[in-house]
Amino acid sequence: MSQSKSLSRINILKYIVLAALAIIIVRLFFIQIIEHADWVAKADEQHTILETITPKRGEIYMMDKGEPVPIVLNQTMYQVVIDPTVTRKEDIEKVVNDYVKDYTVVNLDEVYSQENLRYAIVAKDVPREKAEEIADSGTPAIWLKKTNRRVYPEGELASGLLGFMNNDGVGQYGVEGSLNDMLAGKEGLLKTTADINKVALSIGNDNVRVHAEDGKNVVLSIDRGLERGIEEIAAATINETTADHASVLVMNPNNGEVLAMANLPSYDPNNYTEVTDASVYVNQITDVPYEPASICKNFAFSAAINEGLMTGDTTYFNQGYEIVDGWKIENAEQRSILYGTLTMRDALYWSLNTGSIYALKLLGGDPNSINQTGREKLYDYYHNKLRLGQITGIELIEAEGYIPDPNEGWGRDSTYANMTFGQNLGITMIQTATAFSAVINGGVYHTPYVVKGFYENGELIEEKQVEDVNDQVLSEETSTMMREMLINNRSYRKRAGVDRDGYAIGGKSGTAQVVRDGAYDDTMSELVGSYIGFVGPEGELPKYVIMVKMWGEGQSIDSGQAMTMFDSLSNYLIDYLKIKPGAA
Repeated sequence: MSQSKSLSRINILKYIVLAALAIIIVRLFFIQIIEHADWVAKADEQHTILETITPKRGEIYMMDKGEPVPIVLNQTMYQVVIDPTVTRKEDIEKVVNDYVKDYTVVNLDEVYSQENLRYAIVAKDVPREKAEEIADSGTPAIWLKKTNRRVYPEGELASGLLGFMNNDGVGQYGVEGSLNDMLAGKEGLLKTTADINKVALSIGNDNVRVHAEDGKNVVLSIDRGLERGIEEIAAATINETTADHASVLVMNPNNGEVLAMANLPSYDPNNYTEVTDASVYVNQITDVPYEPASICKNFAFSAAINEGLMTGDTTYFNQGYEIVDGWKIENAEQRSILYGTLTMRDALYWSLNTGSIYALKLLGGDPNSINQTGREKLYDYYHNKLRLGQITGIELIEAEGYIPDPNEGWGRDSTYANMTFGQNLGITMIQTATAFSAVINGGVYHTPYVVKGFYENGELIEEKQVEDVNDQVLSEETSTMMREMLINNRSYRKRAGVDRDGYAIGGKSGTAQVVRDGAYDDTMSELVGSYIGFVGPEGELPKYVIMVKMWGEGQSIDSGQAMTMFDSLSNYLIDYLKIKPGAA
């Protein structure tokens, strides 16, 4: 080989080496200068841990003798968390067997069989003492994350109102569900430097922490003692009947404040997973529309009185039935003494369907027939003024219900005739009681509310979460006349210990047929009994409204049984709240 060829090869190798060095230098320049920030970030990713900071869920209070008392609390618990790529399987197996066997929520074999899994919750709801034992064991690469477990120390009390928090920390049903965002607060974030075993090192200036915002402690307007007494009376009453369900609502008609909201049967929110019938989770008072039957006569009569078309002394001819759209609508009461000319006061007293239908005729300007004008006016009072068939705005999960359009569908006249005595519509108990409150409180519609305020730094901060409509929907004269007629309704029920001297107690019953296969069951084999009434000192505006609903599948529960429960409740209310009698 010639010397020139040898030198040529050496030069080629030299150039190749120089080119490689140039490439390396350029690449190092890009890494160290141009891409420096990106590579630092990638390195940080390998040595940092991000952890969510769980806020403290707000607690729930009720009122008791004017003071807030906690009825839903938090208990500090822990989760055992691992990174399967760092935590040795034999280490976590020992921790599980020694400390948290009863709290384990995963199969470790499945956890370690998943590729690239970096985060796994091994155990939940671990008590503090167990968490301390794990910490003292010195087992590496295991994290103990603090959480809150929801505790309901009052057991089944007001469970249909309160709801519960599920295993994922989300409120379900009741107050827990409707106010979940308010109670839950906002999560925080901790980003900290960690060693190779993912153990957090001291926090430096480069660490970022977003502080968690704890949830609000909500104070309900519910009176704890009243709620407990109401539930006990309701349970005792249905035990003496064939009913297996009851709901009771107590509210102040003068401002919309709800003092008791009971649903039976109830359940224990501490053990909500043991419930076999999920319907007990549902608040029947706000979330289930139904037909309250003759209770709605209060609204039909109020409309006609408010329009100046009738008074309690207005007369009509009762023949025991009406034919509307070819349908025969009869009165439940068919006593011979009721046939002929009666007053509207008599019609309300005996709960005659012909009387409420006559009020509808008067709304249309024709005492002999139902017409479009009458239907539209009744719709205006039911839906627009008294807000039936639309949500009230209370801070709970609500169903809207429905009021049929006055000018759509077949058989509109018969539909509206039935609506005057509370059938062919769907409204909730909270809608019914709020509308009734306007009928008897001077004619003012108030938005109902169940949140009184918040508990902060040991003090009650009163802050309503609803905007009060405060709308004058009926005249004071209409309201006064309806109160007198409703007090008169109870005259045949007067007996010692029920209607007491010095107190004004009035009300209206309702017994509703149920719908089977698209039609009302005329066999009356199943009925829903309701009663709504007011209590207060004689000569003053009513202090409280009480509404009762009782039912049972396949059971015939009439309004008389609901009235019996109302009697017991009104007596208890007077004594518990120490309502003083008025002047005779």
